[in-house]
Amino acid sequence: MKDAEGGYTVVLVPSDSERTRSLRLTPRVLRIGAALSAAGGLALAIVLGSWWYFAAQTARVPALEHQISLLEEDNAKVGLLAQDLAALQAEYEKIRGMLGADMLASLQPQEILPADAPSTADPGTQTTGLSPEIPTSWPLATAGFVTQELEQAQDGTHPGIDIAVPQHSYIRASGAGVVTEAGSDSIYGLYVLIEHGNSGYHSMYGHASRLFVSAGDTIRQNEVIALSGNTGRSTAPHLHFEILQDSRPIDPFTLVEQRSGS
Repeated sequence: MKDAEGGYTVVLVPSDSERTRSLRLTPRVLRIGAALSAAGGLALAIVLGSWWYFAAQTARVPALEHQISLLEEDNAKVGLLAQDLAALQAEYEKIRGMLGADMLASLQPQEILPADAPSTADPGTQTTGLSPEIPTSWPLATAGFVTQELEQAQDGTHPGIDIAVPQHSYIRASGAGVVTEAGSDSIYGLYVLIEHGNSGYHSMYGHASRLFVSAGDTIRQNEVIALSGNTGRSTAPHLHFEILQDSRPIDPFTLVEQRSGS
């Protein structure tokens, strides 16, 4: 019951006794009780909120672990790509060393000659006694360095030889004939395909930087038809040279002797 002083009196009546007990709650006690109840409720709310937060964070752990796994896989792939790039760089530096590429920067670029210039033929080339339509001449004005031969790719993935040479070296027709194709290819870059008369031979020259001939042109043996380059699927300047007999690739060294000297 509420008493006259503004507090409350609680009367307790035991069931096993006729004697009663009373508990008087003053306004001050009530305020303290209300404050403690509010503090307790706030503490309980904080505990429950924290529990829900940590429960939600715990539920994210599997997803985070999966993301970490994906990142580790991506990192491993990046590491493999870095190794492949380092291997390619080492191969490139090896080829540069073979060609003396570090010395090339100090040299003046050689003059570009038109395809019909008198000096395009090599007077020092030895004759074989065969028809000039047979592709027997070395396809470059310099010796170059053979980096891959046909025997190293008998599965047909590389039907020719690769000859490393400085950029813009003269590419010469290995034999006389008619240009059947001269253009660009996604693999061989700028290329020239020559049909050598009725001999059954064709020769192809790939990765050029510039072409001097067009389809339908008649070509002399040893005539400069292009400049070497790095076009198409290539990692360094070189010439891809093929000889085909009856549309089948053959080893160019069965007909051509590699030029010696510079």
